[in-house]
Amino acid sequence: MDMLHSATILMGAAVIAVSISQSLGFGSVLGYIIAGLLIGPWGLNLISNSEDILHFSEIGVVLLLFIIGLGMKPARLWALRKSIFGLGATQVTITTLLLAALAAVLVDSWVTAVVVGFGLSLSSTAFALQLMMERRKLASPYGRSALRILLFQDLAAIPALVIIPIIAVTELGSSADILKDIFSTVATLAAFWLFARFLLRPMLRFVAAARIHEIFISAALLLVLGSALLMQAIGVSMALGAFLAGVLVADSEYRYQLESDIEPFKGLLLGLFFMAVGMTANLGLLTVEPVALVLIALAIVLCKGALLFSIARLVKLNNAQALLLAVYLCQGGEFGFILFTLSARHGLMSVELSELLIMAITLSMMMTPVLLYLVERLMKKSTVTEQLPNYDVIDAQEPKVIIAGFGRFGQIVSRLIRTQKIRFTAIEIDPGRVDFIRQLGSKIYYGDASQKQLLDTAGTSKAEILVLAIGDIETSLKIAAMVKRHYPDIRLFARARTRRHEMRLRELGADVIIRDTLLSSMHLAEQVLRSMGLSVEKAAYVKERFYRHDAETLDKQIAYLADQERLMQSQREALMELETLFAEDEMNFPEEEIHSK
Repeated sequence: MDMLHSATILMGAAVIAVSISQSLGFGSVLGYIIAGLLIGPWGLNLISNSEDILHFSEIGVVLLLFIIGLGMKPARLWALRKSIFGLGATQVTITTLLLAALAAVLVDSWVTAVVVGFGLSLSSTAFALQLMMERRKLASPYGRSALRILLFQDLAAIPALVIIPIIAVTELGSSADILKDIFSTVATLAAFWLFARFLLRPMLRFVAAARIHEIFISAALLLVLGSALLMQAIGVSMALGAFLAGVLVADSEYRYQLESDIEPFKGLLLGLFFMAVGMTANLGLLTVEPVALVLIALAIVLCKGALLFSIARLVKLNNAQALLLAVYLCQGGEFGFILFTLSARHGLMSVELSELLIMAITLSMMMTPVLLYLVERLMKKSTVTEQLPNYDVIDAQEPKVIIAGFGRFGQIVSRLIRTQKIRFTAIEIDPGRVDFIRQLGSKIYYGDASQKQLLDTAGTSKAEILVLAIGDIETSLKIAAMVKRHYPDIRLFARARTRRHEMRLRELGADVIIRDTLLSSMHLAEQVLRSMGLSVEKAAYVKERFYRHDAETLDKQIAYLADQERLMQSQREALMELETLFAEDEMNFPEEEIHSK
């Protein structure tokens, strides 16, 4: 009953506080924290086990990092290594030195000052990413820069967890102990990589073959939580362990299914984490050390904000983008809770200082949504910013065809369908394009086709065909996976931007796939061959032979999708095979000759 009582109070407080905060424009994060403050020990004291709830709710941060990892393929992560280490290292180093210099006023030891500076230099991954995702800004230029900085911060946290006990006077270990810890960490990471590289995909394939959705969800959660616990066992951040797990399965065919299954748990537990931050905040310090607490919180926000703005301008972000980046990352992070608690335990700082810093971080977190609200209001008054309207209410009238994406590709498809008076519903996420096309008299709705609720409203369950005409590859694959999972009876006709995109769509079960440039390129090549002297029949035969061979080769190469070296070897073999086939086919057209100019 105690658990049920606590769950009811948590959900009730969240519903009320988050709804009010969201309606006022401050976002959900501040609402969750305020809800925690109200029901915690310093509020109405309705929840007594706030520390336990905080530890449990850290799973939300773990799931968030896993989903982010799913979007960062190893090849892409490697390609971004310079920007990740360049941006991140610059921010962490300069902020640490500046805040350490300020902290030297409060502490006697320079080592403690550096620990304080480093702990406060780290931003809240959970806070910043949640705020950006709510506003759909993670893919913006400053959103991408923020993600790279946060990734480096999480990487930088690993050695800090190892170094704190080493430099602590009371817990200084021997060189042998230090080397043993380093060796065990490296060995565990290597074993984890080997498991993910060679065993994880067969394991997921075995679970998926059972065709029991609940079991696959359990396997997904087992993968995330198991990775997090393994990393925690060797002293590595659980969140970073989950991120690495996500990266290692980002290239697998189960990527979008995993993301879809984990998303609901992530949102719920992340909200619980923010509430737990509010519940564990020591508001008593506001009466004991109000001036010091406010000054530290302001120093965190102002110093980090100024440095982040300067760094953002150096990487060519404009003033508005740099300001938004600074506001999103100006707060202290949840890692500071762990770092300062660990430092106090090992004697690097007093318990009182640790609690003061933790409360200052909490206060800086609460300031972030308010600052973001004020900055956004200021920018709306000074400049014309992009305003995204609410999604349309769709009057589907049981269409036969759903067209997701209404750019040039989708529009041409719709014109042909309309000539035969076939009912269709078109969905487009670009509000400017929707307004323009409506002026031309076309029936189109504004909305995000990757949201199942919107597809349900559009009548997808009763439609016969869904045309996936979206140009963005990642969004296209995400929608294809969702459609095949939730609407198995509908036929999926998909647009592919590249050869690899087509292979991924085939893996996901698309019924018909048309590659953007393939047919038009082949038609142009046919005209070139005819102009060079080939007969109409021979040119048509060459085009058709090439098309069939390309389709057969693509079917074979799907098996090598995760092995870039083997895929390239297969492509070279296919080119040689094609030349051989055409050489053998020459006997079918002995009279033909190609005349060069």
